[in-house]
Amino acid sequence: MANSASGDSVVDRIVRVIEAFPEGVISLQLSELADRAGLPLSSAHRLVRQLSEHGLLDLGAGGTVRLGLRLWELVNRNSPTLALRQAAMPFMEDIQQVLNQNVNLAVLDGWEALFVERLSRRGSVANRARIAGRMPVHISSAGLALMSHQSREMQAEYLQQFADPSGKVTSDVVRHFLAEAAQQGYAQLAGVVDPDTWGIAVPVMNMKRRAVAALGVVVPLAEMRLQALVPALQTAARGIGRQLGD
Repeated sequence: MANSASGDSVVDRIVRVIEAFPEGVISLQLSELADRAGLPLSSAHRLVRQLSEHGLLDLGAGGTVRLGLRLWELVNRNSPTLALRQAAMPFMEDIQQVLNQNVNLAVLDGWEALFVERLSRRGSVANRARIAGRMPVHISSAGLALMSHQSREMQAEYLQQFADPSGKVTSDVVRHFLAEAAQQGYAQLAGVVDPDTWGIAVPVMNMKRRAVAALGVVVPLAEMRLQALVPALQTAARGIGRQLGD
């Protein structure tokens, strides 16, 4: 793939253009998009025009750029999480009805939990787990539930590179969290993301006993009932695993 004068490829520049849209922002002016992507305005305009011809971006009047519907279509049609979400949704709906709490579904991507689905309870605590949003493993019960069921080699690699930007959590603390989650079969974190919430998550295991996802709830501290939450989550996680097969 041809490179620019700066040495980056066309693919690199296309990815930077698409990644330039912040979470929750559906449109940008072409000049702002170019600035956020680190590209000259002429290069950004050329890429946006080419991508819009394929429906991946939408170039409107006045230089307004939006993500195209075809990009959404392709991602959702071929997403590797599609089967997971389809298998999980009935169980997530049951959990929400039975427990009346926020429910989320995450997968492990590198050293982060990537949330692929969520159901929120109206009037409940804030649910920071957003679809297509990420959280570092050590501040997410879903991330801890997933990492605690990875291989020893992967856990060792994670702990070796671990660094908490806030400086409040050490690798020894995270090692303890992982060991506890592996032993108990669930992970829990109280007041980490929000001081008034408690996150509980369990791994979703496929037929090969591989943790492919984490099913979790976010509850107010005052409504924390481990004896009710954990069995319900584990039952739902087993059901999702059976639907997924291998």
